[in-house]
Amino acid sequence: MAEDFEVDVVVAGAGACGLLAGLRASENPDLIVAVLEKSTREGCNAQVSSGSLAAGGTRFQAAAGIEDSPARHAADILVENGDERHRPLVEALTAVAPRYIHWIADALGYPLEVGLDMTRHGISVPRLHTDPLRRGGGPLISHLRQILADRPNVALLDEAPVTGLRVEGSGQKARVIGVTARQSGADVTVSAGTTVLATDGFAGNRALMREFCAELGDPFHGGVSTATGDAVAWLRDLGAEFRNMGACLRHGQVTIHGTRVNPNLPWLGAVLVNTGAERFVDEQAYGYSGLAPHVAAQPNERALMVWDAEADLVASHSEMMRDSAKASALGSAPDLATLAADVRMDALLLDRALEPLPGRRRLVAPFHYAWLTHGVLTTQGGAAIDTHGRVLRKDGSAVAGLRAGGGTAVGLAGPDSSGYSSGNGLLAAMGMGWIVGNDLAAGLA
Repeated sequence: MAEDFEVDVVVAGAGACGLLAGLRASENPDLIVAVLEKSTREGCNAQVSSGSLAAGGTRFQAAAGIEDSPARHAADILVENGDERHRPLVEALTAVAPRYIHWIADALGYPLEVGLDMTRHGISVPRLHTDPLRRGGGPLISHLRQILADRPNVALLDEAPVTGLRVEGSGQKARVIGVTARQSGADVTVSAGTTVLATDGFAGNRALMREFCAELGDPFHGGVSTATGDAVAWLRDLGAEFRNMGACLRHGQVTIHGTRVNPNLPWLGAVLVNTGAERFVDEQAYGYSGLAPHVAAQPNERALMVWDAEADLVASHSEMMRDSAKASALGSAPDLATLAADVRMDALLLDRALEPLPGRRRLVAPFHYAWLTHGVLTTQGGAAIDTHGRVLRKDGSAVAGLRAGGGTAVGLAGPDSSGYSSGNGLLAAMGMGWIVGNDLAAGLA
């Protein structure tokens, strides 16, 4: 049996972008908002993320004595990604980041602090915000979803994958007037004044990965199975422009069990060696995305990361390390000889590889270690959008009735995966959700 209903705003996807868009749009009690989620059981990429919210110029930073601003945040991102074409988008997203950080903490009651222990490549001052217990993105997304579901003017439909866009007219005159979906075996048709596409990217779609990211080979996919890039085909039909489709959030610190280690480890002294006991990279010269191709180039695409008790004391305060420990991905050794025997390497070669680089401290036994490989967590390319999330065609015209963000839209990594900075994913998703939601609440279609 088919169901038809009409709303003011329909949002495809209840991840970070869709939730912020739905929450902010529904602040206007006169708007009826429908949010359709493919599967909360399978999850979204924001749920399996570290939950790190990047923002410059927050009261949390000020309380910690950190001088920062949206302008400095934007400058850091642009230095890393070299993507001047998207400077206006970067500046728009960094400008709103402190506002939704404060709103999530104050109005929505989710505990946040600035992570003074979260050093990352390309971030000039501490600006990653997270909950004090470092629980990852799952609890944050669950918190936001519950608030959204409790709104009287919101219909949150789970297990309701969107199957397509409803379009009126054609060519430059095409207007999106809603979506089609499936729920409980029935077709669902939703008519809406504005449609927001906030679905995940295409890292879980092998065909699209081969089309756009073939040079990456066949890396481990560390994101969610629902990231199948469904919106790519819908937007192609509308003549949308796509940008930076070869860029991904890669990760060079994925354990062979599929978990991740704390990205802070290189700044705590951790060393990477290959299976031949050779140190092959300066671990602090790249972010975890930029590190991935260096790990991929090693024999068997494997690397051993070694750190010590001093580093572990700080690094273990993270959901990623707790998950890795549960997966038995972490090892320990009381001394170098035992470490070498455990990882089947020559002790003299390994000792030489652990020699600290200039200005770095020497690791001291006992040692901790993990075998790592590389993976792709999410894609960073997507539909071209303006600073208000309007989907653009190649001639610069906007598709009427449609906004986009999150994995549907172009991200902030630039044209290459090495340009990704920690926190960029949630910044792009939540920032555009905030902007779009506020526009819709104010009556700006």
